[in-house]
This record gives sequence, structure tokens and C-alpha cells, in this order.
Amino acid sequence: MGISNLAKKAIVKVFKMGIRNSAKAVIVKDGKVLAVKIHENGGTYYILPGGGQKHGENLHQALERECKEELGAEVEIGELLFVREYIGKNHELAAYHSHAHQTEFMFLCNVNQDTFINGEGPDKGQIGTEWLPINELLEYKLFPQSLRTHLISYFDSGKAKTYVGDIN
Repeated sequence: MGISNLAKKAIVKVFKMGIRNSAKAVIVKDGKVLAVKIHENGGTYYILPGGGQKHGENLHQALERECKEELGAEVEIGELLFVREYIGKNHELAAYHSHAHQTEFMFLCNVNQDTFINGEGPDKGQIGTEWLPINELLEYKLFPQSLRTHLISYFDSGKAKTYVGDIN
């Protein structure tokens, strides 16, 4: 007995709506964290460099590729700092992201440069990068916004919980 076409379509849809992995870089120099500056829909905000893991890549390979695309830079990847989930239906953009479920792995990274140009594959709306003072992160629109306090805590005390949960 074979699987019906409807069942096949349902299985494909479930796999397409699966959990997406993402690798992010926490790059710090002189008390500042490097952020990608995005301008879209009339507003400006910041995100950590990095992005989605492709099939066949491990997390380090994904992060190295994403940093080349967004920063035009090679990174040295260190320890895993944070694991964050984003389950879209639980947040303010649920109307747009209800299907989204992403797990982000944030690694402490080093780079051997201070200025950056957009790499060969910048994010949509990416207008550059900026070094944000860690002790002033609450004044910036850095997403996920709930991560700002975890970053401040980690760099103040050297400690923070690794799994930060479903935050935005």
C-alpha cells in the first residue's frame, strides 16, 4: 500500500516548515560588540553577524561563510556562548512569522580587522556594520532585544546561562 499524494504533500510541508539552525558571531573588541546595521521599512536596527546553516554544513562552516558574506571577513570561532530559540508564533510578529522556528547558536569570535565592508552576500537591507559599546547595548535596537542583558551580564561577570530560551 503506497502513500497517497495528499500524505506526500503533508510530509513535504512538515519538512519544509522544520526547525532552522543559525550560527551567529559575537565579535568583541575594546568593550564593543560588532553588529550588522540594517535599514528597512523606514527604520534602522542591528543584528549579530551570521545566518542560516545550509544542508551539509556544520555550524562553524555556516558561520565562516556568513561572516564572509556579510562582513567580507574571516573569523576565528571560539566558545559557544548562547543558544536562543525563536518560535515566531510566540512573539510580536506572529502574524508574519507564525511558521518560523529557528535555533541560533551564538559563538564568541575574533577578527583581525577593525573596519568592514559588505561582503559578497550582505543581508537584505544591510547598510554596514557598527561597533556598539557593550555597556550601552540597552540604548540600541539590537535584535534579539532580550539578548542585550545576557551579553552585558556575560561581559561584566564572565558568566551567563548558555540556553536563553525562546526570546526576541
